Amino acid sequence: MNGNRGLSSLEMEYIRRHHSHEPGENQCSSVLVKHIKAPLHQVWSLVRRFDQPQKYKPFVSRCVVRGNLEIGSLREVNVKSGLPATTSTERLELLDDNEHVLSIRIVGGDHRLRNYSSIMSLHPEVIDGRPGTLVIESFVVDVPEGNTKDETCYFVEALIKCNLKSLADVSEGLAVQDCTEPIDRM
Repeated sequence: MNGNRGLSSLEMEYIRRHHSHEPGENQCSSVLVKHIKAPLHQVWSLVRRFDQPQKYKPFVSRCVVRGNLEIGSLREVNVKSGLPATTSTERLELLDDNEHVLSIRIVGGDHRLRNYSSIMSLHPEVIDGRPGTLVIESFVVDVPEGNTKDETCYFVEALIKCNLKSLADVSEGLAVQDCTEPIDRM
């Protein structure tokens, strides 16, 4: 795991509990953390929509899910131009509305992310006296031929950071519309 520096003991506990990846010899893995100034229910309402990742993922132009939304469901994602990919086929591995955990695995597509699996967990927290959300996203992926582990992790982390920033922007915009009262006034 890269980047354990600066994580709180609570963050480390969430990672231990929900983010178990065992990278193989030619794989890299990392964990990213984002604090979002929006209540967990608002952030989760976006994250849990396996069928609509384009609501907050800026590189997704279109998503089609066949059949019911359940564990094992597949989504066909079209990627906006500018990335070294046009499509991705992804399987829903876990969707836990009680623990607020979503896990996906990429099973196909025209890109270099082989054996990619990610876990996203959301946890309530208080930010500036208001309800907030701690989002933790971890992944494991094969290192493509011709790349190093560091290069591969850097590329995937950059994509995830962009997605998490967009998730924060969208969620915080919704929170402002709701005008959630500070916790100390409840």
